[in-house]
Amino acid sequence: MTSDRRTKGTHLAALLLAWMALYWPMSAFAGHGVEDSIDTIPADRVKRLLDSGAKLFLIDLRPTKEFQENRLPGARSIPIPELPKRFEEIPKTGQVVLYCACQINEIAERAAFLGFRGYRNIFVLLEGYPGWVKRGYPLETGRQ
Repeated sequence: MTSDRRTKGTHLAALLLAWMALYWPMSAFAGHGVEDSIDTIPADRVKRLLDSGAKLFLIDLRPTKEFQENRLPGARSIPIPELPKRFEEIPKTGQVVLYCACQINEIAERAAFLGFRGYRNIFVLLEGYPGWVKRGYPLETGRQ
């Protein structure tokens, strides 16, 4: 089952790169290799890491109102439109997991944006916020 997840993650990364190649100018990829692909992480792995006490920096890219209603435990809100102005709030060390309830291309663009700014520790929650909720994993609620 783990190899199935890795295969799905690899296929997703390949699809994201193909999409980016179609819709972004090729000059954006000049000097960048396969190591710059988008790294994904499944919800069950994030849950296990949180349960084990691992320090993850979770970034919720949803609108502030949605974040205030409920979010992954310990997440920090940086809505998609604010990311270009606030990306320096994200550490360049440790594991950073981006998530939203958006289309995969939107979050892939944000991960690539960070990658082009020197971030090498960015992961995208494979199933996004809806996948986390669907599994019944814990949420924090209320204003933060």
